[in-house]
Amino acid sequence: MTDIRPQPGILDIALYQGGKAHVAGVANVVKLSSNENPFGASDKAKEAFSRTVHSLHRYPSTDHANLRDAIGDVHGLDPDRIICGVGSDEIITFLCQAYAGPKDEVVFTEHGFLMYRISTLAVGATPVEVKERERTTDVDAILAACNRRTRLVFLANPNNPTGTMISMAEVERLAAGLPKQALLVLDGAYAEYVEGFDGGAALVTRSENVFMTRTFSKIYGLGGLRIGWGYGPRAVIDVLNRIRGPFNLSTTQLEVAEAAVRDQDFVNRCRNDNARMRHWLAEALAELGIPSDTSMANFVLARFASTEEAEACDAFLQSQGLIVRRVAGYKLPHCLRITVGDEASCRRVAHAIGQFKGVK
Repeated sequence: MTDIRPQPGILDIALYQGGKAHVAGVANVVKLSSNENPFGASDKAKEAFSRTVHSLHRYPSTDHANLRDAIGDVHGLDPDRIICGVGSDEIITFLCQAYAGPKDEVVFTEHGFLMYRISTLAVGATPVEVKERERTTDVDAILAACNRRTRLVFLANPNNPTGTMISMAEVERLAAGLPKQALLVLDGAYAEYVEGFDGGAALVTRSENVFMTRTFSKIYGLGGLRIGWGYGPRAVIDVLNRIRGPFNLSTTQLEVAEAAVRDQDFVNRCRNDNARMRHWLAEALAELGIPSDTSMANFVLARFASTEEAEACDAFLQSQGLIVRRVAGYKLPHCLRITVGDEASCRRVAHAIGQFKGVK
């Protein structure tokens, strides 16, 4: 018998459940559960990956200078205000470690990314969940939830799993209304899917209380490598670098991400194809009597009449070798999140849902 116990709050953390990838007894499944790019990574990123096999015995750069320079060059940002991490998840963890703790509060919306709650509880802070308005961020509700204990406010824009987003005017109003000790974190994991959208970078550039996170896991097709980055005030970047592990990214991650971010032709093609098939899929579902909000990301949140119908449809899709995402953990038990795949996948999942609904 021992007295070894974790810190208070750790056992209150529900294990994160990633998108399902396999169905027992079903071969050749189509995975539409993790918002992955159906076209994978660009050829230039793959070539960079191949080249790194010759330097596996060398330690990687600790300052990530080449990748930060590439990101800065492509997005018109100051590389000294950029930090790189193991996915944007690690940047979120850094922010909570650095700015929140016991007696502090971290605010996010009710259907926000699950890692906000997990990272908050991991540092002993109190998660504060704010209601959304018809699955869309309510700025007034967030401001009403803030007080002298608020240290961080997380806002995914576009949001996951709803796909909805708010205007930059509303984001600016939120930033302006926060308590002086609070940092607004704009999660831009899906920002590249919105034509002409900078994810809030311009606001970060001119603000002292706004930070932005981005990822290479979605439109760049590098989910398997886990690479993300953040952009913020110099003072915040300096703090985060003090707790970042010196070798948190490998040479392979750094060089592949650099090649990927410089291949914006690939990004544009993926954005355009995603927009086309996202619109098609949403329309196809609507014709089957399944509504969804206007999504600005690479998925559609299909709303069913009940939890039972959503679960039954998911089970039917799995029997057909189609894996989508149940989102009861996001307080949306009557919904299924469906990644926008290639055209064949989208048509196949729409046809299968039609079969489930009894449409001839």
